[in-house]
Amino acid sequence: MKHSSIQPLPVVFQKASLPVSDFLESLLSRRNLSLHTVIAYRTDLVQFFSFIMQHLGLADLSCFNPELVTALDVRLFMGDLIERGIQQRSIARKLVSVKSFYRYMREIGYIKSSLFSSILTPKYPHRVPGFLTEQQAEKLFNELLPTSSKESFADERDRSILELLYGSGLRVSELISLTTEYLDLERGYVKLTGKGRKQRVVPVGSPAVEALKKYFEVRKNFFRIKRGGEQEALQYVFVTKKGKKLYPMLVQRVTKKYLASVTELKKKNPHLLRHTFATHLLNRGADLESVSEMLGHSNLSTTELYTHVTFERLNEVYRKAHPNA
Repeated sequence: MKHSSIQPLPVVFQKASLPVSDFLESLLSRRNLSLHTVIAYRTDLVQFFSFIMQHLGLADLSCFNPELVTALDVRLFMGDLIERGIQQRSIARKLVSVKSFYRYMREIGYIKSSLFSSILTPKYPHRVPGFLTEQQAEKLFNELLPTSSKESFADERDRSILELLYGSGLRVSELISLTTEYLDLERGYVKLTGKGRKQRVVPVGSPAVEALKKYFEVRKNFFRIKRGGEQEALQYVFVTKKGKKLYPMLVQRVTKKYLASVTELKKKNPHLLRHTFATHLLNRGADLESVSEMLGHSNLSTTELYTHVTFERLNEVYRKAHPNA
């Protein structure tokens, strides 16, 4: 593969004519998947074909015909994963990876048919995302965040980060890559480029707008006084004290620092605020399609995960308010 961040395939794959490397490259270039996702595809394919080699007693894949794989072979592979304690969600993902590779081989004419077109991906229980209650969110933003009396650069930046994560539902990757040209505070919106380079426009609430305005003012003074000029820090919305682009671990630390005081949920990460953004919108009556668009989901089924939470809330309201509940 061209991308240096993905390890070369094992030797047994290098001896084969299977177009695995071309497939992975197409995921990066044509489908615009993230490097992390493509690495997961690579791992799944190596695992599948390694099992097939062992199952069929092959020393390598040099003379292997992928069309000879049977439905029984696939079931045995899945059974092996189950015996090893692999979770259903991971098994389903691995099967999707293999199915995608076989579909690719058909598209380029490497194989004529694929049994995977008739194999169903197993269903797995959806995990309901964790979220803050409205009371917890209110405590976070009204009590725990610094009052900014000293106009600290880090404090203003961190407040703005949390306000934007909760107020607009950004992903971490979208937050750290956000440039000033795509943030319009006067009209109250932010233009984002999400997964698959899909663009969307999301409203920015007034608390986030005010926090960002204050942050920009403090940032300008900070880099002019402390660093002898703010030019290097003007490209990205959120930067380090050295004027460099933020990195994911820093955002993780900021959110964990403040969320630890309002929730006992195990995962106190930026995504928790994204989940909270979606849940609170739905609880307040927003329609599923609009929330899905703001989150940048490719289909409504992903956003429907949050309806499990809102239905619980609706049931609670119903039981308390309806005379026949």
